[in-house]
This record gives sequence, C-alpha cells and structure tokens, in this order.
Amino acid sequence: MKLSQFKFDLPASLIAQYPPKNRDDSRLMIIDRKTGKIKHKHFKEVLNIFGEKDCMVFNNTKVFPARMYGRKEKTGAKIEVFLLRELNHQMRLWDVLVDPARKIRVGNKLYFGTDGALVAEVVDNTTSRGRTIRFLFDGTDDELKETLHALGETPIPKYIKRKPEPIDEERYQTVLAKYEGAVAAPTAGTHFSRELLKRLEIKGVDLAELTLHTGLGTFRQIEVEDLSKHKMDAEYFKLDQPTCNIINRAIDNKAKICSVGTTTMRALESSVSANKYVKPVEGWTNLFIHPPYEFSIANCMISNFQLPKTSLLIMLCAFGGYDLIMEAYRIAIKEKYKFATYGDAMLVM
Repeated sequence: MKLSQFKFDLPASLIAQYPPKNRDDSRLMIIDRKTGKIKHKHFKEVLNIFGEKDCMVFNNTKVFPARMYGRKEKTGAKIEVFLLRELNHQMRLWDVLVDPARKIRVGNKLYFGTDGALVAEVVDNTTSRGRTIRFLFDGTDDELKETLHALGETPIPKYIKRKPEPIDEERYQTVLAKYEGAVAAPTAGTHFSRELLKRLEIKGVDLAELTLHTGLGTFRQIEVEDLSKHKMDAEYFKLDQPTCNIINRAIDNKAKICSVGTTTMRALESSVSANKYVKPVEGWTNLFIHPPYEFSIANCMISNFQLPKTSLLIMLCAFGGYDLIMEAYRIAIKEKYKFATYGDAMLVM
C-alpha cells in the first residue's frame, strides 16, 4: 500500500486541545470487523463488552518531562532540546532532538535553567535534527534526575496549540504508568480511570501489563510513498512471565484479547513464539505493521483517532481493514469525534 492512501482532510477544530473532564468521559466508536457495523457509545460502556476470562493488555510506560529549553553559549540563542533516550548512564550521554538544529554544532555548550544551573556539551551529530549531548553535572544520578525533572516540561505534541499546563502532568499519563522512559503517552490507555479498571476486574476481566517506551519513532513523519521501505526507529519493550501467563491463558480460553493501543500491539506482535503464544522478552523492536499483516495475539483493539499518514493509522487499517477503518474515519469527522492525543477512542472487534 502507498502512504497517499492514508491521507484525509481533518478539520483542525477536531484535534482535541484538552483532555475530557474525566478519563472515561470520552466517546467510543465500536467497529465490528465481521459485519462492518459501527456503533456510537461512551467509553465507560466497554464495561458491557468485556467479561469473565477476557483479557485487556496495557502499556505501563511512564512519560518523563522530555522537553527542555536552553541557551547556546556566547550567543545566548534559545534552543529547544527534546530528550529522546539515555545512551550511556555513566557518561550521562543522551540522544536528543534540537530546534533550530542549524545553530548547534559539535563542541557547543548549552545552558539550562537560571544562571546555567545545568550545562550540556554537544558531542556528536546523529541526524539532521538529532544530536548526542553529555550533561556536565557533578552531582549524583538522583540529583541529575531531579534537575532534569525540574527543568523539563510535559512533552505534549506540537499539534496541541498551547503551553503545557498542570493538568497535563496527570492526564498525559495512564493511571497504570510505572516505568519511566516514554517521550509520548500511550494515549489509548489514558481513557481508563482507576474506577473503570476496578469494575472490569470485578467482572472477571484479566488485566495484563507490558512496557514499551514510546519514542518519537512512532510519530515520526513517514517520508516514503512505498510503505515497505519505511524504517521505524527502535523502541525498548518488555514482557515478563506473569503477563505472558495471563495472555496465553486467554488464548487457550478463546477469549477476547484486547490490545489497549498501538504501542501495546507492537510489543505483543514482537513477542510471538513459534506456536502463536507470547513469550517473555526484553529488548528493542522496530516492527512496522502495515497492510497486509496477519495478527497473532489480540483479536480486538482500542485506539484513539489518529492523524493522517501516520504509522498509527496504518497499523489500525492493517487490523481493521483499510476500507472499513477509512469509512469509520469519514463518519467520525462527520459526527465530530475528537482526534489525536486527548481525543475520543474506537474499539475494533
């Protein structure tokens, strides 16, 4: 398939700028892959769809405050630095994006905070926008972490046309967020409140957790028309034995297995054993799922409404069928569903 097939006109007014008042207040579109029927519900009604022995799989990654603003030595030019991932803990090396990139060269020093409370040195060029920097910091690891948290801000996407606010610190995370390492929230999971999770458990739904640290690779613009030539950036993921046991039991019971989000689906599909179960694994995945693709584990999936020409929309079409998902998106625009990070959700079954 071609990238241009995933283009559609999305009114800017439908890109949600704030989360709903309560996590489970969003709308939910339910899509039946077998019949093609589409229903309009509210998110908390997932409680009526899943029951005993069914399984829902969540990504428990935690977003860290990855966006920082610094000044270039001598000129004082303002530089935005986006922390992507730590490359070397002992040497305090980080892979980052810088903007504007043209002003930053190897050897430059960057100063962050009042009176340059934190200093970094550019040690390598990695891409046209990317750099490797080393933090020049004499304190302990914990003190450096505290400093980064104090100077960084919640990395809400640029299509949210406002500065981060206190509400984002809570809502640009899921309630299951545990392991810090993501630079973008696994947004499908943000619709679940603690109360809704508890009520699902009471009904007998098994809740499984895995970790995939969402990087910018998930959201990076695809620049090739032939999707088979697109290369995804690798992202760290982990499934442990207890999680595998829960999911494999649901497979044996022929129950519903719901992947909550596209990042969860990538991790699941990167963990499939030869006999079509999931196995414990820890490592990096650069799996890019696009049509045609045969899914091995999940038989239903929750996702937000994605932006045009993104890897997330492409995966959703691979799961739900291109024609059906694109028709659902046409209806979503007509019915004024909210799109993207803080938008509404769809359940594809």
